[in-house]
Amino acid sequence: MRVTVLGCGTSTGVPVIGCRCPVCTSEAPENRRLRTGLRLEAGGRTVLVDTPTDLRQQALAFGVDRVDAVVYTHAHADHTHGIDELRTFNFRQGGPIPCYGNHEAVTRIRQSFGYIFEEGEEGGGKPRIVLHEVAGPFRAAGIELVPVPAWHGELEVYGYRAGRFAYLTDCNRIPEESFERLAGVELLILDGLRFEPPHPTHFTVAEASAAAARIGARRTWLTHLTHDVDYHNPKYPLPDGVELAYDGLQFAID
Repeated sequence: MRVTVLGCGTSTGVPVIGCRCPVCTSEAPENRRLRTGLRLEAGGRTVLVDTPTDLRQQALAFGVDRVDAVVYTHAHADHTHGIDELRTFNFRQGGPIPCYGNHEAVTRIRQSFGYIFEEGEEGGGKPRIVLHEVAGPFRAAGIELVPVPAWHGELEVYGYRAGRFAYLTDCNRIPEESFERLAGVELLILDGLRFEPPHPTHFTVAEASAAAARIGARRTWLTHLTHDVDYHNPKYPLPDGVELAYDGLQFAID
């Protein structure tokens, strides 16, 4: 399986509109962050984790030419508002796309994008998706996934484990039973919003590093990064095995 980080930026993206801080004006490509999203590829099929606001741009930049399934972490705007871009994949592939998530995510997507599920108003086309509520292990386009519940403030969200890899974005607390589900993970992508101050719904870099140490992954990349994080000039050294993600980061899993 191949993993590609389509975006590692927080909900504003980086650069932030109107901001002239050193990160937002940086020429370093690692400091230019689209909204957080992920691609999993195996057996010639592709699974997206979320449909970020920037999905069209990400698909063009990183060669996403098919989508066989989508798994949602939660239904916040920066993780869902690229949903209309799935139309193009419907056109190309000639069928609906299965989408998976917990009860809260599936319910909110159905409410927020009601036009998708209503009769009529075809116009230029609507995304054709089929929502599936999941609570335990399931297969999406042939990839075996294990939901890993976590808390994003007061909202329960899903991370996902695929073999020795796990992905948990938008969280500030991992319950004990989820640490058990993460036992044996070797490659991890984890929310690490900024260095400080603490945030009510996201891990800081220090908090994420402590969680990563407990999980015990060989390598951990931090995602959902704000413009307070300079890829080439972090405010303090990262622990061994912990790195900052960047858009286009790619690695393989046996």
